[in-house]
Amino acid sequence: MKIKAAVLEEAHVPFIIKDLELDTELRSTEVLVKVVATGLCHTDLAVRDQHLPVPLPAVLGHEGAGIVEKIGSSVTKVKPGDHVVLAPSSCGKCDYCLSGHPAYCKELFRLNIVGPRTDGSCTYHDHEGRQLGGFFFGQSSFATYSLTSESNVVKVPQDVPLEILGPLGCGIQTGAGTVLNVLNPRARESLVVFGVGPVGLAGLMAAKAAGCTTIIAVDIHDNRLEFARSVGATHTINNRSQEASVFIKENILPEGVHYALDTTGRNEVINQAVTSLKVRGKCALVAVSASSKLEVDNAAIFVGKSIEYVLEGDGVPDIFIPRLIELYKKGLFPFDKLIRFYELEDINQAVEDSESGITLKAVIRMPG
Repeated sequence: MKIKAAVLEEAHVPFIIKDLELDTELRSTEVLVKVVATGLCHTDLAVRDQHLPVPLPAVLGHEGAGIVEKIGSSVTKVKPGDHVVLAPSSCGKCDYCLSGHPAYCKELFRLNIVGPRTDGSCTYHDHEGRQLGGFFFGQSSFATYSLTSESNVVKVPQDVPLEILGPLGCGIQTGAGTVLNVLNPRARESLVVFGVGPVGLAGLMAAKAAGCTTIIAVDIHDNRLEFARSVGATHTINNRSQEASVFIKENILPEGVHYALDTTGRNEVINQAVTSLKVRGKCALVAVSASSKLEVDNAAIFVGKSIEYVLEGDGVPDIFIPRLIELYKKGLFPFDKLIRFYELEDINQAVEDSESGITLKAVIRMPG
């Protein structure tokens, strides 16, 4: 079938809007979804810059939301007409999937990064017959239609605007899940978030929903810090003008915070995050870093502190995404305040606005 998609032809170049052919002869476990909107995520830009070495050219996009159009013969989770959010792909059979940690699936790379189907067949072609990579995070949703699998789709209620829900599949799930599933703070505990882009803000809102009473936002952009206060931060620190770890212990919590979340991936910031912790505090890292090494001062990690890298919020999407939607419906998780919409043909403007900090969370609406 003919689809329209944003194609990344090679590294370090803008997306190109192209008409493509999508093979819609579904395998038994596949699902065809008419995409309504897709979030733009830092990981898409990490592919553009080849910090994540996805083969190009390819159709990216991995925060899709849409309506089920067609299902394979063995699919039972959804039916045509259902509203769905698209989450990363997992095998559902390995030890990690079966124990409730599909983000660490043994088949993670093969299912989400490589490009063709697992049997080697290619589903995306341009009008010259050239093959393009697809199945990015199992979905390639920068397109009017996504060919995905049953493991990727999460059925969502139809009384919530579908166009806002895509980011729950990755960035928002990552920030909120890292706090609620991994750090798991108790009421009246404290957390600091370094980098209050969409992932950090999701973590911050989750901390508020969990009952944290000291929530510190750290960034170098005053507009982001101001926004962080509006969604739950009790304190804000511009890390460009003062060292956050020192300020926290001198002015907010002399013993340090219980938990830290770093979304920057920068070694110098991670050291501050760990230094800001109290004895036996825990720091979670979520960023795709451009650095090949994690370097932390021994003094910073002393006294029982720990660091953990977290993928996708370490949740089960079929359980966790509906949980976030319920929190949103109760007014406890207002992630929609982060979103600014762009049309598909304006995707490069969305990239520019996201990288400059003008936009917190860009969501690309699909035509038709």
